[in-house]
Amino acid sequence: MEIEMLTAVLLLCILIFFALGAQVGLALGGIAMGVGYLTWGDSLFNIIPTTLESTYFSFILLAIPLYIYMGQLLTKSGIGDAMFNFSQIIVGRLRGSLAISVIGVCSMIGAMVGIIGAGIMTSGSIALRPMLERGYNKRLALGVIMAGGGLGILIPPSIPMIMFAASTQNSVGRMFLGAMMPALLTVVLLIAYVVISCWLNPDRAPMDHEQEKQPELPANEKFRIIRDGLFSVLLIVAVLGSIITGIATPTESGAIGVAGAILLAIVFKRFKWDMFREAGFQTGTLVSVAMWIIFGASVFSNFHLLMGVQNMVAGFTEGLDLPPIMIIIMFQLIMLLLGFIIDEFIIVLMCAPLFTPIAVSLGYDPIWFGVLMIINILIAVQTPPYGFALFYLKGIAPAGITMGEIYKSVTPFILVNLLVLILCMTFPEIVLWLPGLVMGQA
Repeated sequence: MEIEMLTAVLLLCILIFFALGAQVGLALGGIAMGVGYLTWGDSLFNIIPTTLESTYFSFILLAIPLYIYMGQLLTKSGIGDAMFNFSQIIVGRLRGSLAISVIGVCSMIGAMVGIIGAGIMTSGSIALRPMLERGYNKRLALGVIMAGGGLGILIPPSIPMIMFAASTQNSVGRMFLGAMMPALLTVVLLIAYVVISCWLNPDRAPMDHEQEKQPELPANEKFRIIRDGLFSVLLIVAVLGSIITGIATPTESGAIGVAGAILLAIVFKRFKWDMFREAGFQTGTLVSVAMWIIFGASVFSNFHLLMGVQNMVAGFTEGLDLPPIMIIIMFQLIMLLLGFIIDEFIIVLMCAPLFTPIAVSLGYDPIWFGVLMIINILIAVQTPPYGFALFYLKGIAPAGITMGEIYKSVTPFILVNLLVLILCMTFPEIVLWLPGLVMGQA
């Protein structure tokens, strides 16, 4: 079978299986095995042990369960609430201050969790009710939850970034550093949008007059809130710093994060055995799902690569006779469309080994392309009408909120992310300046 026809058959099978509600990892692996058996015969099954070894025995991928566990410990112990209260003290009584706090804190919570779905669900469970109770516009409240919780995959330590680095043989530390400036730029622009929109339409974020009538918090209570929030932020900084400075590998820094989360819970008297057990069970569930997806997507990707899809894409791009930047834009559009039907794990595992070598052959830096991919995925899974993350947001939305209202709530925040993507494509130094400064040229 020609590679073009094979690719069409594989994509058609994916659409059919996903439409039928099949589990993602099993569907991808099963499609590759079924079509591969009809194409190659028994020799196809040699892919399974090699894929299993490269997937589950990768030292970098061992960091995934550790980062997820760290995030679960921090959120289940209530330290996420401490970060939220700390942010409120820092921001002060500004119109829209609660939404600003949500963007900052939910971005950090999303980074702790490391994946979009869990980031949005966790952020929403902490921050959505306080905003609605204080009279915030529903669309604004839902939009900042999506913007903050989803941004976790762009703020290190990000699970999709680790997957990109592992699948393309690039430095995790450089990926983390490359994403930090775009992440900071995104947070600043999101906050600017909230401030300006609330200034233009004060009804979107009424001032909390009841809070103004309440007595000032006692000094010891303020100290406790600032202490808890500051130490939880410092833990994340320590995890990132240990990777960037070379003190620890990504896997070792994940272990540092887990130990630090447990220590903080004990010191702040938030540690309970029920919480510890629940965090472990939740981590086990998320890791099991993630590993099946990774394995199934890796089998699918390896089969497709062995059949020559990379040469097909390279020949296709050369045949178009387009400028290199137009090829990069075409890749962005493909990933944007994929985000309508699959989640961030699979997009990275399917596209990174396929598109990155072509981008490098066109003269582009792989870290720059990888960060563009992460920003693109962030946009793709949130874009109406079928963005994957929209259904997570619907799951935490109050009763009566329609999908149409959710589409309207996320649209301005998606446009901000799109602006960041365009800026990073136009000015690559936004991505490459910090890795070059800290770690030198690759």
